[in-house]
Amino acid sequence: MTNDIKDGILTMTRISIVRHGQTEWNLHRRIQGSTDIPLNSAGRAQAAEAGIVLRERRWDVVVASPLMRAHETARIIAGELDLPSPEIVAELTERHHGEIEGLTFTERQARFPDGVLVPGLESRQDVLDRVLPSLARVAATHAGKSVLAVSHGGIIGTLIRHTTGGERPRHDELIANGSVHDFVWEDGELVLVHFDASVRSPGEIFPVIR
Repeated sequence: MTNDIKDGILTMTRISIVRHGQTEWNLHRRIQGSTDIPLNSAGRAQAAEAGIVLRERRWDVVVASPLMRAHETARIIAGELDLPSPEIVAELTERHHGEIEGLTFTERQARFPDGVLVPGLESRQDVLDRVLPSLARVAATHAGKSVLAVSHGGIIGTLIRHTTGGERPRHDELIANGSVHDFVWEDGELVLVHFDASVRSPGEIFPVIR
């Protein structure tokens, strides 16, 4: 159990996870994975907007994936919140997508249809095996506080599937750039409090593995 105990009371740590702002690859629907792509101007504006909205809540610390798009989003948000520079948590980096990184979703579907093994694709279980222990460490370090983490769509989606028993996200639900998803770390487990879902347009192509 990684929760801190003070005066016999188990403390709960709030961890809200933001998806980074838009990049040019997001705009052109290219799969990024661990490829290090920076924010575009729209992404920087999304990060600033998220920071302004998040001012309505109390935050103690900002942590982030080391990839440029997440770290820059976190720096912009931290500036809006008057918090120190983000702490880097290496395990929050995006899911590795192997040979489909750099492909558009249409190209990916043509080359590796659903059900076809993608060389180098990190499994969701492997994602959980690296991300959950890192969140446990963050919760222990900042026990009882409010942590804002900036990460990636694949990471957030995997955590939501894990905490909802696979019920969400539904096929029509999108984890949008700049969206904020609320969790708590309590009694040694991650619990979903709020899923900030957007709904995809009808007929939008979006493969199962993304």
